[in-house]
Amino acid sequence: MKALKELLNPKQLDLTINRLCYQLIENHNDFSQSVLIGLQPRGSELSKIIHKRLIDIQNNPEINHGLLDVSFYRDDFRRRDTPITVNSTEIKCEIEDKRIILIDDVLYTGRTIRSGMDALMDFGRPKSVEFLVLIDRRFSRQLPIQADYIGRTVDAVASERIKVIWDGDSGHVELNTMEQS
Repeated sequence: MKALKELLNPKQLDLTINRLCYQLIENHNDFSQSVLIGLQPRGSELSKIIHKRLIDIQNNPEINHGLLDVSFYRDDFRRRDTPITVNSTEIKCEIEDKRIILIDDVLYTGRTIRSGMDALMDFGRPKSVEFLVLIDRRFSRQLPIQADYIGRTVDAVASERIKVIWDGDSGHVELNTMEQS
């Protein structure tokens, strides 16, 4: 049986996303030299919401946004029992010499963001790469990766699962724990 705990309710999630947007604005100003890129599949929804929110806050529809599939850059894609699900990559702007913000929902082992950086280099050489994550599971890292923008830090053990559930532009974050019997 699983015990369920809500880490962020819809209101808290909304406030967290607003805070992340204002942190991005502080560092990227008008975003003319920046590109938001969501890591497929789970970072894509968060990146779309942040992109839309930034456009609304700044009244600037010219903020560049893309989605990046990292499936074939993962170090475990040949080790899986089931075939990987491939998503689309949609980057319609130049990333050469741009400031890139990679976006994902949960930072766990660090392997997805490593794959994202490898995949990104096939599109050009950015000026810099930053990482935004909604939830940082800080005690689970297998690679020396850290986020530049963090919505919330959670101390979770390996048996616990964090799930971001989206419902349009809102959602909530749950922590599922396997109960001991």
